Amino acid sequence: MLTESPAAAPARSAAPRLALLALGGACLITGLNAALVRLEVWAPVASQRAGDVHGLVMVLGFLGTLISLERAQALRQAWGYLAPALLGLGGLTLLTPAPLLLGQLLLIEGAALLVAVYVALWRRAPLPLVAVQVLSAVLMLAGAVVATLVDIPAAISWLIGFIVLTIASERAELAQLWMGPRAVSTLLGVSVAYTLSACVALIEPAVGDRLLGLTLLFTAGWLLLRDVVRRQLRLDGQRRYIAIALLAGYVQLALAGGVLTVRGLVADQAGYDVAVHGVFLGFALSMVMAHAPVILPAVLGRALPYRPVLYAPLVLLHAGLVVRFGAALAGFNEIWKVGGIVTVVSLVVFLLTALTLVVRG
Repeated sequence: MLTESPAAAPARSAAPRLALLALGGACLITGLNAALVRLEVWAPVASQRAGDVHGLVMVLGFLGTLISLERAQALRQAWGYLAPALLGLGGLTLLTPAPLLLGQLLLIEGAALLVAVYVALWRRAPLPLVAVQVLSAVLMLAGAVVATLVDIPAAISWLIGFIVLTIASERAELAQLWMGPRAVSTLLGVSVAYTLSACVALIEPAVGDRLLGLTLLFTAGWLLLRDVVRRQLRLDGQRRYIAIALLAGYVQLALAGGVLTVRGLVADQAGYDVAVHGVFLGFALSMVMAHAPVILPAVLGRALPYRPVLYAPLVLLHAGLVVRFGAALAGFNEIWKVGGIVTVVSLVVFLLTALTLVVRG
């Protein structure tokens, strides 16, 4: 009688999570193609529809799938994995000839399930930091609904809240001892302030956007001053890499908050570009790059060993954003496109590097 090797069961149990991660990766690849369409440069698939839904595919399809997959892994209940499945499928469906509403509804359902996952985690551990994560998922759900009923620009503030509160709460959880006894109350205050500002932005965008910007500025400053990663710059190897990636992301968040405070969100295209991509590219994807050697092994059960080559996509990302934002604010359209292309290349390089390290590891 044939028996299963000890390594086969873990590999088999990781297969569904690998499929969900691949679904998120597919959203990343198609979202990058859509980014090239929006930059009005050559793209493998020149689809105007792809350009129109680029933001939803990247934020909900890619980042939403990654975050919900990690949370479902923490919950360890089969139904929890429906959240990343629906978010990934919803992101990809937006790019197909199927009715746009179908993809939007899948995203709404995936966001609603992520709220349920967080509520289950909160019931398991009813802590304030977990409550903030519940709120972040509610903001995500609100963003998916607003994007469907109104338009994507109106949903941006809600989606930014989802990303920022999710990451800030996780950093506070990891570095709570270093952040001091007021870390939890500070984060709760930030969460309330941001949510109220997002509500104001729906009614009075000129006021609400600036309140959102001030909240992001405060959050970035708090993380820069209190996060333990400042002390890890003196270390070496993976810990220094994580510290540099996180600090670069915090600087990008501060830049986005500053521009949002001064110029608002939709007053001009340059301000919109810096505010939106400062959060979703500079901040969020720096966090992805920083935590990949830690999170991916926990999700897949397979190591992603740290190697100095991981600095290459990180440097490319932030160099591209510096060029992109400087050109956008100065009105140099062709240079702005170059910066955008570099950021796309940086994410492709990161994906290929991570895959290579996982396979070789």
